[in-house]
Amino acid sequence: MAASNASGHIAVRPLFGTRGVVLLGLFLIALAAWFALGLSPRGLIPHAGGVEIAQRFFAGALHPAIDYESAPPIDADSFLVTVLAAAKRTVVFAAAGMSLALVFGIVLGFLGSSAWWSGGTAPSSRFLARFAWPSVWIAARTTIVFMRSIHELLWAVLFLAAFGLNTFGAVVAIAIPYGGTLAKIFSEMIDEAPRDSGLALRHLGASRLQEFWFGLVPRAFPDMCAYAFYRFECAIRSSAVLGFFGFPTLGYGIAQAFENLHYDEVWTYLYALMALVVAVELWSGALRARFVA
Repeated sequence: MAASNASGHIAVRPLFGTRGVVLLGLFLIALAAWFALGLSPRGLIPHAGGVEIAQRFFAGALHPAIDYESAPPIDADSFLVTVLAAAKRTVVFAAAGMSLALVFGIVLGFLGSSAWWSGGTAPSSRFLARFAWPSVWIAARTTIVFMRSIHELLWAVLFLAAFGLNTFGAVVAIAIPYGGTLAKIFSEMIDEAPRDSGLALRHLGASRLQEFWFGLVPRAFPDMCAYAFYRFECAIRSSAVLGFFGFPTLGYGIAQAFENLHYDEVWTYLYALMALVVAVELWSGALRARFVA
């Protein structure tokens, strides 16, 4: 395409801009992956027995269980009380994991941000910015990458093998990868925050740390809060999935019901998980509207 500029010269626009090249590359990579894996929609067609199982499973969505489908264990609570207790434990696991993840995220997010040490003008600041602080930054970013590279389920398998069915192990399994993700996003939000407030403080004689904490962090704080709320919602789901390893969350009830082919019970647990996610979304939305927006 061609367009005339103010001077009358004809500017030729490239057929593909940088974004177009990136999108085309991603499309070609996805297409190559499909061919390499031999993917076909026919793989989603169930066999005869699978059709019956799928019908029974989805039929359970219309009438979730309010009582055990078979004889309950001796001295067991009612089914709905059991579901509510599992939902409570799911939230507790997620909250404990996120509280520890926030500590990791804030500390490593600070160390993994270049905004607090770069740009110093004093000789000592130039020396630290050239030699010391880059080493700290590299160590922090390497730690963040390591924490993010291993999924919480793999951490759960590791801690389960090392310590057994340990509650603290389940919490740490959530906290490590979530802490790494929070640290990465927090550091990038701080580095990309508008610098006008920080520059104003610098002209008033503020130090680099004062410029960082009072100029940059407040500008990035609303986005950091919004992302932390989103990660807590994700932690609810991760906490539920840990139940498949034996931890007493909603996932444990789902796994037990599946093994016994009690699909009505499965849907009761699934609806409880959906209710938790919706409740967290409404709660976080209300907090964001009040304190962040």
